[in-house]
Amino acid sequence: MRIAIYHNLPSGGGKRALYEMVKRLASSHELRVITTSCAEHDFCDVRPYVQEYQIYPFKPLPLFRSPFGRVNAAIRTIDLYRLDALNQQIAETLDQSNFDFVFVHNCLISQAPGLMHYLRTKSVYYCGEPPRNITEPPISRLYLKRKSIQRALDYIDPFPEYYQRALFRFDRAAALGATKVLVNSAYSRESFYRLYGRFSTTCYLGVDSDKFHPVETNRSPYVCSVGTLSPNKGFDFLVESLALIPKNQRPTLVLICNVIDPSEKAYLEMLAKVHDVQMDIKSKITDDELVRLYNQAMLTVYSPIMEPFGLVPLESMACGTPVVGVNEAGVRETILNQVTGILVERDPTLFANAVICLLLNPNLIQEYGKAGRDNVLRNWTWDKTIRELEFNFN
Repeated sequence: MRIAIYHNLPSGGGKRALYEMVKRLASSHELRVITTSCAEHDFCDVRPYVQEYQIYPFKPLPLFRSPFGRVNAAIRTIDLYRLDALNQQIAETLDQSNFDFVFVHNCLISQAPGLMHYLRTKSVYYCGEPPRNITEPPISRLYLKRKSIQRALDYIDPFPEYYQRALFRFDRAAALGATKVLVNSAYSRESFYRLYGRFSTTCYLGVDSDKFHPVETNRSPYVCSVGTLSPNKGFDFLVESLALIPKNQRPTLVLICNVIDPSEKAYLEMLAKVHDVQMDIKSKITDDELVRLYNQAMLTVYSPIMEPFGLVPLESMACGTPVVGVNEAGVRETILNQVTGILVERDPTLFANAVICLLLNPNLIQEYGKAGRDNVLRNWTWDKTIRELEFNFN
């Protein structure tokens, strides 16, 4: 097949998933990638696997700092319209190129790429997640608390609400314009229907079990977690949970983050200091280093808020390290409770007790770790994902 692939992704799980798909699809299909200059190109670089890699120039307008930050919502709205015009141009070009279909991934600006609204060519949309920043309640943080004068101005400032409405309108039109929609979990399928009133098909992601694998090493007295350093990753919950473990048993918390929000970093460092939890934040590490950290950790702990899927538990299990995770959203679809790890409700005491249970039972860590690796090899391979993708391409 001749497949055009469109994305406007930042670094992270979505780009890694795209990379793994492209690498395998390239062996039996002709691939052309279309993207923009504001996407991440070097992280999980797909260029070696495609016949053509076309970058359309697009640079978001610069945002203002305080005290002029209130106009930023208007600037973001303008960017949505600018990007929509570019997407219309890209769609017209693709329609003239005789591709069998266009395989579309998320956009860091508009979430669902707007070209699907304009395409006449068949499109298959892999929706990593909807625009959660406007469809889910905000997460409380002191550093996000607005001053009285800011709250007063919110009542008369039309731009934030206009931006949210424009973002949702563009995202909805694009998502409904896709010929077929694939999602990464049963939870995401249900969320997609609630938001758009449209059914989608679950196509689970996989793990590269050759890259993420057990290595001969001693485990060190730390637990690790992986993800963007932002409020929705729930790292504050991990700090509060570990604080309930007696100090002589309390492990260090190692956070591995590809992107860091400075305000959230300062908040977590303050929280860890208050709770006397040793915390080490690592950023922009290599895959080899990530594999080493998974292998040396006693456990992986994972508590993102309503994470649609999350590759972290699977990567950890592929390395033979069990996971303690929150029993919600997509996380409960990857961890087999009391087989490959432990699932608990979002309660710091319950989470701390689960961590202690494993820390005090090295044999159980080994047993769950082996079961996790076996589970990944049986059920979570990229070969299985590609077979399901190709089935849905027809």
